[in-house]
Amino acid sequence: MIYLDNAATTKPDWESCEKAQAYLTEKFYNPSALYREGHALQSELKKARSVLLSRVASETDFEAVFTSCGTEADNQAIFGFARRGNAITTLGEHSAVGVAFAELKNRGICEPRFAPLRKDGSVDIEKLLALVDEKTSFVSVIHVNNETGTINDINQIAKAVKTKNPRVIFHSDGVQAYGKIPFRLAKEIDLYSVSAHKIGGLKGVGALIKRKSLVLPPYIIGGGQESGRRSGTENTFGIKQFEYAAEKKFSALKADYERILTYRERFWELLDKEIFLRLSPENGSPYILSVSALGLRGEILLHMANDRGVIVGTGSACSSNAKNRYSKVVLACGHDERTADGVLRVSFSSSTSEEDVEKGADVLNAVAKELKNRMK
Repeated sequence: MIYLDNAATTKPDWESCEKAQAYLTEKFYNPSALYREGHALQSELKKARSVLLSRVASETDFEAVFTSCGTEADNQAIFGFARRGNAITTLGEHSAVGVAFAELKNRGICEPRFAPLRKDGSVDIEKLLALVDEKTSFVSVIHVNNETGTINDINQIAKAVKTKNPRVIFHSDGVQAYGKIPFRLAKEIDLYSVSAHKIGGLKGVGALIKRKSLVLPPYIIGGGQESGRRSGTENTFGIKQFEYAAEKKFSALKADYERILTYRERFWELLDKEIFLRLSPENGSPYILSVSALGLRGEILLHMANDRGVIVGTGSACSSNAKNRYSKVVLACGHDERTADGVLRVSFSSSTSEEDVEKGADVLNAVAKELKNRMK
């Protein structure tokens, strides 16, 4: 089986799992316990926090709060700080942000505003800034779009937003960026969401990176873990495995970036241009290539490819249960429904091989031609 849906989830890095195994079998204690075996785990969590944070931000200015996933981190940021006036995001967000913003209106919390996208999938910065006013409390802009791979310059955007309204709290969903593209968080960023299972970690572990000076309201309350900012017994095994997977991923970040970039371009080179239209920009994340098989149904092609041993996606896996047939992100880029209907997302990981690329492209060409011939 050739797996090319790594934007949805990656295979857990087994070396990191084995390294963290002791936290399942020997160091299984509750980190909040008073006895020394449990208390000792607090230093292990502190180390993991430091490793995960230091790769993208200054430990002097930022700290990390562990969550169960990127979606929870996004929700804690949104419902913690979008609490008055209006809150602004983009039409290119993951559903963890987009749907949460819609809920702000449903709950009568504040007015959600949505900035449009450019053709390449990036947010239209001028139009986003036009939405910012003296009543804006919160702005959230995705770092790497999970459907197209488009990269937003969040440092530049955050600076521009705060120039217009310094009181705004700025958040970014960094789930598809963390461990995949080189960057450091600027001083204008307040909150940043990450997830373990996108880089070889386990599902059920994420983190919300926050500016130390920011008082973070708890989203889940009860036991007072994570210094009262996120209750629930910490998943020590998952957190340590995330730490080890991140160490491994960041140590090879540059080499992986360059190699995967060649794979992405090779995959596009091999696809039949009479059938497929490229949606992902060349300057986007090398880990994501979105295309459209014009006049064909992407979901049908997905199943046909699956039957031949190749797994790809049609967009965000978290939106697969949505009633809307067409990707909101693709439509927001200005594409028509015919284009949106044919979308396939091919996404890579550090374990993707050149052979995977060659065979994957061959299978997509074959099933697309077969489906096209059936429709004649």
